[in-house]
Amino acid sequence: MIRPVEILSALFVACVTCTACAEESAEELIRAAQAAADQRNDARAVELLDDATRINPDSASAYYWRGRSQFRLGKFDDSLADFDRYVKLQPEFASRQWERGITCYYAGKFAEGARQFQLYQTYHDNDVENSVWRFLCSARLQGPNAVEKARAEMLPIENDRRVPMMQVYAMYQGDLTPDEVLSAARAGDPSAGQLNTRMFYACLYIGLYHEVVGDATLARKFILQAADDHRIGHYMWDVARIHAERLRGTP
Repeated sequence: MIRPVEILSALFVACVTCTACAEESAEELIRAAQAAADQRNDARAVELLDDATRINPDSASAYYWRGRSQFRLGKFDDSLADFDRYVKLQPEFASRQWERGITCYYAGKFAEGARQFQLYQTYHDNDVENSVWRFLCSARLQGPNAVEKARAEMLPIENDRRVPMMQVYAMYQGDLTPDEVLSAARAGDPSAGQLNTRMFYACLYIGLYHEVVGDATLARKFILQAADDHRIGHYMWDVARIHAERLRGTP
């Protein structure tokens, strides 16, 4: 005769096994979604990650990767919801979420974006991009004399070694011109790949700079150059692509 305690024990083992299988299945879906995103099939990645979150609603990484793919699809509110869920499940990683800050910017959540970039500074305090994106968020909140007010609040950066990021920082501070940033990007003897990467970041941030100071024509010129002429294998290229699509009036 099987005793009740043995039945309970068997049920417990079965439950643990099912949970482990579900977690493993969710992880397999996440890996497949990452592969789809690498192939620039973000719609498929989202489908796979939808399944992963149904199987394991507490899979933080599924929300993180879905947040990235949702952004790349231009679904900013959905992206932000996913990043928020990720941070809720992994609060110890909240300071690292620069992608969430960029999503906040494009979702029009400028105050929240500024807070996210301020928090990121506690994780990495020599990233010009972080300071610039906080500047961009802050400038959207300042009203009259927005650029001057945002400059006064710029996060301090001393040694971003990527060329031409310190020149980009100086431009946003009002100490260098866009032409000087471009000259710094071309300086030395960079390889073709290095030059392409340098020019991407120079054009993107020059374009964003022109946009914030109110020169729509030059903003469009440089952001489209970043997206169309200097493609790089990085999430930031998708930022440039999405911004370019908005300027062109496409979804």
